[in-house]
Amino acid sequence: MKLEVLISTMHQSDHNLLEKMNIQSDAIVVNQCDENSYEKFLYKNHDITFLSFSERGVGLSRNNALMRTTADICLIADDDVTYIDGYKDIIIKSFKDHPEADMILFNVPSSNPKRPTYNIKEYSRVRWYNCLKYGAVKFAIRTEKLKQANIYFSLLFGGGAKYGSGEDSLFVADCIRKGLKVYTVPLVIGYVSQEESSWFKGYNDKYFIDKGVLYSFISKKWANILCLQFVIRHHTMFSKEKTILEAYKLMLKGIKERQ
Repeated sequence: MKLEVLISTMHQSDHNLLEKMNIQSDAIVVNQCDENSYEKFLYKNHDITFLSFSERGVGLSRNNALMRTTADICLIADDDVTYIDGYKDIIIKSFKDHPEADMILFNVPSSNPKRPTYNIKEYSRVRWYNCLKYGAVKFAIRTEKLKQANIYFSLLFGGGAKYGSGEDSLFVADCIRKGLKVYTVPLVIGYVSQEESSWFKGYNDKYFIDKGVLYSFISKKWANILCLQFVIRHHTMFSKEKTILEAYKLMLKGIKERQ
C-alpha cells in the first residue's frame, strides 16, 4: 500500500521543508509563490513531486495535489506539521486494520497551547453532525474512493479565499454526504505548530458572517440551529468582542448572504 503526503506551502526557495517536516514517504509539494515550475526527484529514496505555482488559495493548493496523487492513501498536510518517525507505517496499518474506513482522522496535537487541536480519544465513526472539529492535517484518505466521489476542497473558504475558514469542515461533510465512511483513530502521527493564522483577524463582524455562510453550505436545513449551537457553546471565546445575540445575528446575515 502506497502513501503520499500532499503538502500545501508558500514561498519556498529550496527543498529544506522536507527535512523540517520529517518526510519519510512519497510526497507532492504545492508551493504557491511568484513563479511556475515543476520538479521531480528522490529524497531519501522517496519520490517527491515539487510544484510551484504563481497563484493563491489553500483550497486551490490542495486540489492541485489531489488531482495528481496516484497513491493508495493520501495524507493532507500543511507546512507547519512535523511528522513522527514511522508515521507512514502507522497510517497504512490503520487502513489495513480497518478495511471499512475510506477516510481516517488521526491526532496531530498542536505545540501552541493558545491554538490547541481536537484530541481524538477513541476509534469511532464520524457523522455529519459531529464532523466540524477536525483540521485537514488529520485527514488520511483512500485516494480511489475520493476520486470516485469527485470530492475536492472548496475554493470559497480558507486562506486566500473569500471566506476566512471552513474548507476542512466542508471537505469532511462532503465526504460523508457522498457516502465515504469516515472514522477517527486515537493515534498521533505528528505535531503542528500553529504559530499564526493567515485568516483569523479577531472575532470581528466578518468572522461571524463567514461562519454563517459556512454553516449554510454544510446544511441549508439546519444552518440556523448550527449557528445557534455555535454561539452558545463558544460564547466565552468571543465574549469580549460580541454578545451571543450580536454574534448570532451576524451569522444569520451570513446565511442570507448565501441565499
